[in-house]
Amino acid sequence: MAGRRFEGRTALVTGAAAGIGRATAKRLASDGVVTDVDGEGGEETLALLENEGGNSEFRELDVTDAGGFEECVEEVAAERGLDALVNNAGIGHETAAVEETDRSTLDRVIDVNCKGVWNGCRAALPIMKAQESGVIVNVASLAGLIGLPKQAAYSLTKGAVVNFTRTVAVEAGPYGVRANAVCPGFIETALGEAFFEGRDDPEKARARMEAQYPLKRLGRPEEVADAIAYLASDEASYVTGHGLVLDGGYSIA
Repeated sequence: MAGRRFEGRTALVTGAAAGIGRATAKRLASDGVVTDVDGEGGEETLALLENEGGNSEFRELDVTDAGGFEECVEEVAAERGLDALVNNAGIGHETAAVEETDRSTLDRVIDVNCKGVWNGCRAALPIMKAQESGVIVNVASLAGLIGLPKQAAYSLTKGAVVNFTRTVAVEAGPYGVRANAVCPGFIETALGEAFFEGRDDPEKARARMEAQYPLKRLGRPEEVADAIAYLASDEASYVTGHGLVLDGGYSIA
């Protein structure tokens, strides 16, 4: 459940059908709105929240649809209010070198990972600025800070999310609106598993990756959700424009 940190506030979480999005919805959106292009998975998340006593709703949303995103945000704000937006929806791609990545893959990853975040911020900012409050948390990736071999399109888009978040923070700060990003390393999600499945020996690749982490394990969705909850809470009231790294020490090993 959201707990005291977000009691009485409304959060809208994208990509909430599974993984980090579902874990975040359980932390923030017990009385908010969960969205995903995956209707079945989104309804499953909603059922989990309702079983815990939440008063949430699910809305099917394709974040690449700018008009649909704007309509969703405006309706949620009118009906429930809007205190936080978590732009979590994102996709990866099969491992491939830059020159081996086809244009259709690049276009699709940019559409979801970049334009999806853009669409969400563009829809929420006028509302948050007008009410002089609100928080945006964008889910980026460690890949957007250090680069990830054979994940060029993914790294490109996540790096863009980090820098875009800084721009939003600078523009929105004078209106009392904060914007931050989280930059997770490898997390135990379907997206993370897809990376290993693209290797010749997935189990060996996973073990090799875990060995590079000082904590000797991959992260859990709930750990990322906790960080998002912090950034969305009043406890982070003086934190904006920041990319919070959650990588078990990978980037310093």
